[in-house]
Amino acid sequence: MIPVLARDRVALAAARADLASRASAPVVLVPTMGALHAGHRALLRRASELGGTGGAVIVSIFVNPLQFGPGEDLDRYPRALDDDMAVCRDEGVAVLFAPSEAEMYPDVPTVTVDPGPVGELFEGEFRPGFFCGVLTVVIKLFGLARPDVAVFGEKDAQQLALIRRMVVDLDLGVEIVGWPGRVQPEQVPLASRKKDRSFAVTRARRGEGRGGGRRGQGRQRSTDRTRRRRSR
Repeated sequence: MIPVLARDRVALAAARADLASRASAPVVLVPTMGALHAGHRALLRRASELGGTGGAVIVSIFVNPLQFGPGEDLDRYPRALDDDMAVCRDEGVAVLFAPSEAEMYPDVPTVTVDPGPVGELFEGEFRPGFFCGVLTVVIKLFGLARPDVAVFGEKDAQQLALIRRMVVDLDLGVEIVGWPGRVQPEQVPLASRKKDRSFAVTRARRGEGRGGGRRGQGRQRSTDRTRRRRSR
């Protein structure tokens, strides 16, 4: 099955309308930042199971600038759309939504989702603004893709808990399913997540995010970066 490749919200809306006319079971969204690997394949297979024979799977690929802070090199994050398209084809994905930054954020966002106090604990302590960026892009993807179900990896436990809380608190009407996302129990965290964790370690060594004027600057700097990219 060759997925429909939607690069903007108009194409996604058309593909979603087509799914609505044909699908007799849930439409399942799997949000990712691309560079799909074996763990993602496990999530896609779980999404296919949830959709059943009459459902459909939408995969989103978007490297979200709002969740990158100082020292977290947005431009170096791996991007491999052709390879990702092949993975989605192999796993029976119906639609691949791969928007540009300008498509997702036509203007610098001034309204974002506050994760609350839990967003400043654990990983959030070392990556200020990270969970705000995650929740903001997730709620945008929900609005654009209009899924019945969304699947996320359980290994990002804090992120999963915050997404579930957001869905309940804001009455979003999307069922959230967590899945291990690993082929083998002994499998170590996979490549893209290793890179993500290295960002947090680097920031912890620098002492960023620990009180003082550092807290909350990650989101502002990410927004500033988005503004600069708009002006190019």
